[in-house]
Amino acid sequence: MSLIKSISGIRGTIGGKVNDNLTPLDVVKFASAFGTWLQNNKNKKDLTLVIGRDARISGQMVSSLVTATLQGLGINVVDLGLSTTPTVEIMVPELKADGGIILTASHNPKQWNALKLLNEKGEFITGENGADVLALAESEDFNYAEVDHLGKYETREDAFDIHIQQILDLPMVDVEAIKAKNFKVVLDAVNSTGGIAIPMLLDKLGCETVKLYCEPTGHFPHNPEPLKEHLGDICELVKKENADVGVVVDPDVDRLALIDEKGEMFGEEYTLVAVADYLLKHKKGAAISNLSSSRALRDVAQSQNSEYFASAVGEVNVVTLMKEKNAVIGGEGNGGIIYPDLHYGRDSLVGVALFLTHLAKENKTVSELRAGYPSYFMGKKKIELTPEIDVDAILSKMEKEYENEDVSTVDGVKIDFENNWVHLRKSNTEPIIRIYTEAKSQEEADQLGDDIIAKIKSLI
Repeated sequence: MSLIKSISGIRGTIGGKVNDNLTPLDVVKFASAFGTWLQNNKNKKDLTLVIGRDARISGQMVSSLVTATLQGLGINVVDLGLSTTPTVEIMVPELKADGGIILTASHNPKQWNALKLLNEKGEFITGENGADVLALAESEDFNYAEVDHLGKYETREDAFDIHIQQILDLPMVDVEAIKAKNFKVVLDAVNSTGGIAIPMLLDKLGCETVKLYCEPTGHFPHNPEPLKEHLGDICELVKKENADVGVVVDPDVDRLALIDEKGEMFGEEYTLVAVADYLLKHKKGAAISNLSSSRALRDVAQSQNSEYFASAVGEVNVVTLMKEKNAVIGGEGNGGIIYPDLHYGRDSLVGVALFLTHLAKENKTVSELRAGYPSYFMGKKKIELTPEIDVDAILSKMEKEYENEDVSTVDGVKIDFENNWVHLRKSNTEPIIRIYTEAKSQEEADQLGDDIIAKIKSLI
């Protein structure tokens, strides 16, 4: 079964049986549920939704199904076509629309697709809203429009231009400083829409772009998650081209990974760290990430006389805490930059512009910049339990076991030791405890994970 229904949307593999995979009927049902939910919660008759898609092979089919369904409900559709997640998020309020749907399975392989749901602010709908949409999908309580009241359809081809111009207009993006450096940038866009949008931005910033996998065919040349083990080609090309930096984005362009001039990973966790370092130098305030992100962000924030706070895992949770703390910068350790002066969504384009500004002003190489940040190493393990074991009870025992340490129960159990930390989260779908660790060396991070697994087993 490869259909996952959650409060943030629906995703699954294309083909197969209804309710087991992401079939045309599932797409129609879920689009109907979201459209109906909007109609039930808006005090207006004439609703408009913005849609956009990444370049994956199934995108055109899924887009056609969603468009026709919304029109069938009497909802107007503005179709951005090939787009990015942050571009759709920007365009919803820009067009004064009532919501949006992004058609992307983010970093999942090509057989996956998804519908991600946005409110009128261009932000992901809340958990409570998502539960209501799921309930509507289950009940199939839809009422489609009669022929004289079908929704209108239009396309827009200027969304990237609008998005990029808003980035260039940001006071903290120094276009002239970047242009003066004539940066040479190698880009791996995994044959999706980053191959359209990022070169447009780099051109405006006066950079030379060397393109790798930038044709938006949807045929991903490697696993699209921007992790070190998938990025050997760009690491080699950065060295061969004597480039200043390598830029890697996932298919929907909301995760940003960087490669230094030596062809080494900057570290996905450190994308946010570097951008925060630059911004907090100029404006004191809060930096936010989730509980499973690197301690390096906290260290950098404190070094700039700013505060750091951690939310539960998930972009919606990060954004909620950012608003509460009026944060200067936030995001997730997977390379997701959320810059509220632009919008409350992970955005690789603004991440690139802010990072290049920082690089230009520091007058350092990328490797020199990275060397100036605290070094931490992360480990990820899991312990599989039998179905009859009460996972919540185990986590409560772990909380009690380490009560003399700095313990957070905002999202599972996170234990902050003096020199390292461990975060325990239960899976929502199977009897598994996921174990995230961070320490000053990889060996120490892995050992901490093994020690915690041993402790959990002793408590069962």
